[in-house]
Amino acid sequence: MSPVNVGSIGEYIRQQREQAKISLRQLASATGVSNPYLSQIERGLRRPSAEILQQIAKGLRISAEALYVQAGILEDRRPDSGVRAAVLADPELTERQKQVLLEIYESFRRELAARAAEDAETAAGAEPIAGAEPIGIEAGGMLPGEPGPNGEAGQADGMAPDVAGLRRDANPVPE
Repeated sequence: MSPVNVGSIGEYIRQQREQAKISLRQLASATGVSNPYLSQIERGLRRPSAEILQQIAKGLRISAEALYVQAGILEDRRPDSGVRAAVLADPELTERQKQVLLEIYESFRRELAARAAEDAETAAGAEPIAGAEPIGIEAGGMLPGEPGPNGEAGQADGMAPDVAGLRRDANPVPE
C-alpha cells in the first residue's frame, strides 16, 4: 500500500465537489461531517479515515473505492486494464460518468466470470440425455417453430409456408 498523500486526496475531493457543483456546506450537510473538518481535508491539513471517506463518497455520489484508491488505502485492482485506463483518461467525461461506466463494465465482467464458471461446471458434470436431439438453427437464424418477424413460425427454408398462390405479376401494394 502506498503512503497517503493527504494533499492529493483533499485536492481530489475538492475537484469532485466542484464538478458536482456542491458547496462545502452542502457536502457537510449531506455527509454529516463538519464543514471545518471538510475544509481541512480539502486543504491537506487533515487525513480522513476510511469511514469519513465513505461518508464523503456518498455525499459526492461516487464510489468509496475511488476515494480509497486516491487516498492510497486501496491499490487499484487492475492498473493494466485497457478499458479502465481509457475511461479514466477521457477528459470529456465527468468523474461520475467515469465511475458509472466502470461499474457497468465490472458488472459485465462479473457476469461473464459467473457464466464461465457455470459452463465449466456443466461441462464437467453434465452428460447428454439419451435419445435427445440437438437443437439446430434453421436458415435465416431462427429456431424451429420460433415466430419470425412476420409472426409466422420458422420454416426449413426460411420462407413463408404458403407462397404457391402468388403470381409474379401480382402487386401487393395498392395503386
